[in-house]
Amino acid sequence: MGARVYSKEELAAALASMGVTDQTDVSRYGSGHINDTFKVETKRGVRFILQRVNTDIFDPVLLKNNILRVTSFLKSKGVASLEVVGYENPWRLYAFLEGYTSTDVVTEVAQAEQVAAAFAKFQNDLADIPPPRLDDIIVKFHDTPDRLRQLDEAAAKDVKGRKAKVAAELAFVEKRREECARIVNLMKSGDIPERVVHQDTKINNVMLAPDGTNVVIDLDTTMPGSALYDFGDMVRTSSAAAAEDEKDLSKVYSKKEYFEALVKGYLAGAKFLNEAEKANIAFSGRLLTLECGIRFLADYLNGDTYFHTAYDDHNLVRCHTQFKMVESMEAQADEYEAIVRKYC
Repeated sequence: MGARVYSKEELAAALASMGVTDQTDVSRYGSGHINDTFKVETKRGVRFILQRVNTDIFDPVLLKNNILRVTSFLKSKGVASLEVVGYENPWRLYAFLEGYTSTDVVTEVAQAEQVAAAFAKFQNDLADIPPPRLDDIIVKFHDTPDRLRQLDEAAAKDVKGRKAKVAAELAFVEKRREECARIVNLMKSGDIPERVVHQDTKINNVMLAPDGTNVVIDLDTTMPGSALYDFGDMVRTSSAAAAEDEKDLSKVYSKKEYFEALVKGYLAGAKFLNEAEKANIAFSGRLLTLECGIRFLADYLNGDTYFHTAYDDHNLVRCHTQFKMVESMEAQADEYEAIVRKYC
């Protein structure tokens, strides 16, 4: 599906509702695929980020509540954060982060450590946000057993007749089925506590200033969950040697030196972790990567209805890279556990 086209009048009306009437240019901005994002230039020289929330995915009322609570709380603590200038659903306006930059891919060990430290600080800064509990923006977002249920349903329906083609992939999942509930069960038992976490810990969600200050952005999925969901997804995205849709699987593996940098950066700031969380740090990388592969496989069986695809087997290729990453982490499991013990 292509990006929605907005008229100048629509954009002007949205800006006016939030007090901006001197815009000189409003243009598409960033690489996000969920919300519609624009950079706004004004006669005053002040710049803004304008976004229209994707109401097909998010409940705009719950989302607004969470965003305003999180950003207001961080501001009250003097923590650098997104500054909400206006919020008139489904539109919102942020101050432009002048002087900050981001990158889409981790290319240096130091970057992996930096992104892990940023998300550890983010979790730590929100650890004492007062009640009530933040809303669940996407229910069971990282509930791996529920993702398995969705895969089982997709395989049973086989709406595109693709099941026979993915017998090996389904067998790969089946072999690891029992371990998929580990973190969910530990949370149910209370051994792993529920925390406020970001849930989309890619490096391009950390904006960096020249003085080393960072701001964590894209707060839409900030909600209750396990701290391990954030760390596990960092391992999936920041230790990968190849792109998420790399067809040549010989290029796909988890970089041990990047994993170590993630552990070092994260544990330096995540002093709040308990023993059960520490014991599952390395496992969380494998779990979140497997979960992502399960999601790609389910979407492939469903006819590519969720993730944007560029060609027929795009989701299957993505599934293959995630499963190859899982195998790489499994092969290095003892080394990864030793790294965690070193920094714990």
